[in-house]
Amino acid sequence: MPLQSSVRPLKKPRLDDEVRFLRSWIEKPLHVGAVMPSGRLLARTMAQYVDVRSEGPVVELGPGTGAITNALIEHGVDQKRLVLVEYNPGFCALLRERYPQAKVVQGDAYRLRDSLWDVLPTPAAAMVSGLPLVTKPMITRLRLIRDAFAALAPGAPFVQFTYSVVPPIPKSLPGVSTEASERIWMNLPPARVWVYRKGR
Repeated sequence: MPLQSSVRPLKKPRLDDEVRFLRSWIEKPLHVGAVMPSGRLLARTMAQYVDVRSEGPVVELGPGTGAITNALIEHGVDQKRLVLVEYNPGFCALLRERYPQAKVVQGDAYRLRDSLWDVLPTPAAAMVSGLPLVTKPMITRLRLIRDAFAALAPGAPFVQFTYSVVPPIPKSLPGVSTEASERIWMNLPPARVWVYRKGR
């Protein structure tokens, strides 16, 4: 089966997605990670850290309108493996329409244990996050990464982008390896991808 056959053609142009994001950001600026959906280069950079040969679900936190979701599928992740955790009910409805084979969970990613407790049949092979971490207190970020590692297979990546020049989660966490992409200047605003892995 051709890879693209599992992706429904987007019925709405990118401009509509940008309007949705802007409206959501105006209504709740701290709940939406960006004013606009992630750029294609940023989304592809995030997706490349997911090993498509791995087994288990791939969890995306804060998928919004699906820019990174689409990049994951184009990268080769089977849509059936995707678990999309989205807080905004309007975005959830859109994601269910665009990605009917994915599991869309309407829940709070910052309460990850509650949102995923009965959803994952096996440990996740990767977790990709578009959450606005730098707007949250450090204790909230650390709780999120702790809960993420509890849901991930050993050594599986937690992939997070940020517009900030500093890492969204400290690089000095015990037992956690950290790597970062080059700054993606073509994205507006420029961004960097951080990848965290807990030792096996």
